Amino acid sequence: MMRKVLVRCWVIGLLVAVVGGEVRAQKGGRPAFILLDGAQLAAYKAAYQKGSAAETKQVQAAVADAQKALKHGPYTIVNKPQTPPTADKHDYMSQAPYSWPDPAKPDGKPYINRDGLRNPEAAAFTDEDNMLDMTSDVKKLAVAYYFTGKEEYAAQAAKQLRGFFLDPATRMNPNLNFAQAIPGLYTGRCYGMIETRNIVEIPDALALMADSKSIDTKLVSGLQDWFRQFTNWAMTSPLGSAEGKVENNHGTFWDSEVVDFALFTGDEALARKVLETQTKARIATQLQPDGAQPLELARTRPWNYVTMNMLGWVRLARLGEKVNVDLWNYALPDGRGLHNGVAWLKPYLLKEKQMERADVVPISNQTALLLYDKAGQHYPDLAADKVFALYPNNVRLPWTL
Repeated sequence: MMRKVLVRCWVIGLLVAVVGGEVRAQKGGRPAFILLDGAQLAAYKAAYQKGSAAETKQVQAAVADAQKALKHGPYTIVNKPQTPPTADKHDYMSQAPYSWPDPAKPDGKPYINRDGLRNPEAAAFTDEDNMLDMTSDVKKLAVAYYFTGKEEYAAQAAKQLRGFFLDPATRMNPNLNFAQAIPGLYTGRCYGMIETRNIVEIPDALALMADSKSIDTKLVSGLQDWFRQFTNWAMTSPLGSAEGKVENNHGTFWDSEVVDFALFTGDEALARKVLETQTKARIATQLQPDGAQPLELARTRPWNYVTMNMLGWVRLARLGEKVNVDLWNYALPDGRGLHNGVAWLKPYLLKEKQMERADVVPISNQTALLLYDKAGQHYPDLAADKVFALYPNNVRLPWTL
């Protein structure tokens, strides 16, 4: 069955039409907030500057994280031990984490799927970790710069961004043709695009550092060019376009990346088109009237995937605000919509119910609480404060999403 799904994923990609049109890059423009709320950040900063104890404590913790990030890197994908089929180390590579050697085959190939269980072999492919660590450090440095104005943080962030995306010797090529490979089957799969879902934090990191001399026109324009090329790959390549057709959380995050990058590079028309014609259509497929997500609940890690997918939806709703597409209040006649999707989590977070089937690995509520915080600002009936009273160690911050 898994093999049929993978073949279908590949075939769909070959059949998708090439999307025309160029992204209108805002060359040299001041980076603007896309996912984050600038007003909330400004209010938090004002409270910090007035010496408010709660804000001061969290900013000091963020600055401590940035101090560590100053010593990290450089991050690059060109030093990996593996060589892509193109023989170009600038091409990103990874192995499907849930694929394992088939014990019935002498060489284990083709590998078989064990959903939710990570094969330690996949850890030998370091490109994803380098990308995640780079993104995390850039965000930490950006937050520290925003609150302190110290140029050293922005300078280090700019250095990391240039090294990973722009410098000819170390840059990543803007494609994922060899992501989530399966030994004996595929050198790359459409599902690999999920590994880039968090680089949507890069444009907002630039906005946090917009006043810095290190975030200059050349850097911003160069990054816009890279993300424009990556968006084109996502929309027109066999693997990228196939990912956009996947029905579960993969499709959700494809939408969030394409819309975010379209806004970053100045193409509001593309962002609006994806939201109106593709994102809204996912509601009927992904959500039940009561908010349940059958495609995610069928996985071996149901809580992980239900909350992960809903985070993607919260991001999309935030992105929709930028182009007047109201996903917060959009619903089908039978009630399917983002509100019910988030509300479905409420009794579980209030510890009134337990999942019928536990995840096969230990779970965390971090993602659920993050999305609940952001959605709770739009849905008073979620009783977000009541939920968060049960998780006193969870910190609600305006620079996370």
